[in-house]
Amino acid sequence: MTALRVAVVGAGPVGLALALHARALLPEARLTLFDARPAERDVAADPRTLALALGSLQFLERLGLWPGAAAAQAAAIAEVHVSQSAPAFPGAAAQPEVTLTARELGVPQLGAVLGYGALLAPMQRAWFDAALAEPARLEARFGRPVAALKPLAGAVEVDASVAEAFDLAVVAEGGVFGEQARKALTSDYGQNAWVGELTLEGGAPGVAFERFTPSGPLALLPLAAREGTPPGLLRAALVWCVARDDDPVDALDGRQRITVLQSLLPARAGRVHALSELKPFALGLNAERTLVQGRVVRIGNAAQTLHPVAGQGLNLGLRDAHQLVSALRDERDVDAALRRVEWARAPDRWGTIAATDLLARSFTWQGPGMAALRGLGLAALQATGPLKARLARQMMYGWR
Repeated sequence: MTALRVAVVGAGPVGLALALHARALLPEARLTLFDARPAERDVAADPRTLALALGSLQFLERLGLWPGAAAAQAAAIAEVHVSQSAPAFPGAAAQPEVTLTARELGVPQLGAVLGYGALLAPMQRAWFDAALAEPARLEARFGRPVAALKPLAGAVEVDASVAEAFDLAVVAEGGVFGEQARKALTSDYGQNAWVGELTLEGGAPGVAFERFTPSGPLALLPLAAREGTPPGLLRAALVWCVARDDDPVDALDGRQRITVLQSLLPARAGRVHALSELKPFALGLNAERTLVQGRVVRIGNAAQTLHPVAGQGLNLGLRDAHQLVSALRDERDVDAALRRVEWARAPDRWGTIAATDLLARSFTWQGPGMAALRGLGLAALQATGPLKARLARQMMYGWR
């Protein structure tokens, strides 16, 4: 039997995770990793922020990447605090809230937050080292953008300056919603996410905040301490989602943004001490109806781009990668393995898509009584231990 030839298109965290996992679980497969960026580009300085669920950390641990260089630059999430800023009940003394803690769930942490480059750089080094160790079956083709994929009988042709046939192509090139071609299922939320970093005084370390405001969700994610940060200050990544047509952030200067932010955040988040420049990104849902088309499989943002409200996009992509490689290991027939992947990924994939879409929409509904209804829902969830624990485990491990 000839060795399985797999092309991986896209060397971001999802594509690299798949390639490294396939290297270990498919020892006879020939793996070729394509990416448009040149191999010499310094990816370590990429400042974007990633939120990794506990299940993703465990996957990286199996790949030999966690703990390691990436973990040394990460901040553990010990608690998630969810609330809304609009009054839930007239005259209410306190807003309903939901808290999820690692301690009550019996896990060391709920997840971790780190820079995109802090994760990508060691993953890329691991692949380059692997390709050097096994040049006959592992290859890194950086600086080689894939122009087209052409279906063949029982194969796929990958055109990256030279056309070449593979048994399977896995597309992991994602990008952001505003720059993507529209997929089969798409919805523009009419929101921008303003992304940046802030420092807080008086907050608790290791706490992630999800605050639902009338304009959209606002999230704070804990970041690791940086050399030179004054004592008593905490770093956090900010994702501030607002309506695009009536953007309350765009026209504000830095001082005004801090004032507005402070009015929206819960008291226990602390006082906003400083705020970086913010960059806006358009938000929307953009998803394929199926992961598999012939011998092409799309995973991660190439299959589904989600609203950042629950921080599930990367985690969902890593679960796609894990299950695809497992299916290829267990099934000798490639088409049977791909059918298995499509069926097995459906509950987690569509459950995550639906839950994220509902959260993105429902907390901006402003009809009479909606704030009170949402408040009742948060209060009920906080009071129902088993339901809250199930929600937390879905966030950590996906829909099972």
